[in-house]
Amino acid sequence: MGTAKMSTRRKYEFTGETKDWGGITMHRIRALIDFGDVSSGDEGGWVALESNLTHDGNAWVSGNARVSGDARVSGNAWVYGDARVYGDARVSGYARVSGDAWVSGNARVSGDARVYGDARVYGDARVSGNARVTGGTIALATRSDGYSFCVFQTENGYALTAGCRFFTSFDAARQHWRTTRGGTQLGDESLAIVDHLERIAAIRGITPATQSEAA
Repeated sequence: MGTAKMSTRRKYEFTGETKDWGGITMHRIRALIDFGDVSSGDEGGWVALESNLTHDGNAWVSGNARVSGDARVSGNAWVYGDARVYGDARVSGYARVSGDAWVSGNARVSGDARVYGDARVYGDARVSGNARVTGGTIALATRSDGYSFCVFQTENGYALTAGCRFFTSFDAARQHWRTTRGGTQLGDESLAIVDHLERIAAIRGITPATQSEAA
């Protein structure tokens, strides 16, 4: 597994308390210094490796939250509640992952994004800016070149991710693909996938968001 570059400052340690989750030994963490909203001596959540939570910034894992694999929480991000972050996922910036949410695969949650409730963010999904993902995945599809599309339930209805792009309306996604790949096979595939995902969202009774493209 990959290892993160460690800061000379150590802001937490393992308490010695461990639990086995799915064959992975998880370690309870404890703050060594005051930082952000954390005080020295506060017990946090669970990590499998020290590389799962950076010593830089105010990032923290608390409650019953778990971070494992090659996943990393950095910056000022927080993972708490019963949330899980694993695989090669990254949570950074001022992002928050909480509740029973899972972030996995190569997913990236950054900026001021919030992922909570029963949300599942995975694959190559990107959630950024002020996005709010509250529910599970509505539908997902993969283009012939491996580019992943996914629709999530949000506070405003839905959000569509396509690779590193994030849209809060299907029309914005269509406009993007017409502009960038109009008249090409991948462009036609992209438009067909967006149409398909919109129909699935309608079948699930998800109300379209009224916002324009967020990123």
